[in-house]
Amino acid sequence: MSENAAGARVTRMAQTQPIVEDWGAIRWVAGRALGNAESVTVGLVTIRRGRSNPRHSHPNSEEVLHLLQGRLEHTFGAERAILEPGDTIVIAPGAPHNARSIGDQDAEMVVAYPTGDRRFHREDAP
Repeated sequence: MSENAAGARVTRMAQTQPIVEDWGAIRWVAGRALGNAESVTVGLVTIRRGRSNPRHSHPNSEEVLHLLQGRLEHTFGAERAILEPGDTIVIAPGAPHNARSIGDQDAEMVVAYPTGDRRFHREDAP
């Protein structure tokens, strides 16, 4: 990561490592943990075709998810929405949610949180 005189920070993809799960992967590109942002967290997420991430919530922030590729069935609370490329969903703080890739290809998305310290709580965890 490099910072210029104006305070802009550039993080190269090669400087970040994906977190690989059985359902897909997350690559954090901005946030307090990376040292390049104090008040926002941004990641790139892949959910493999036919797979879903675990039901979870973020007790300290909203989540904004913008779908780039694939199709998602996103559940939030007791509701669900089908997302197509170009769709954006905003999940309220603390709302249980998860997504399942239902298209013919892996789902690729950008996720953002209005905090540098995104918290994650798995709904099936104590």
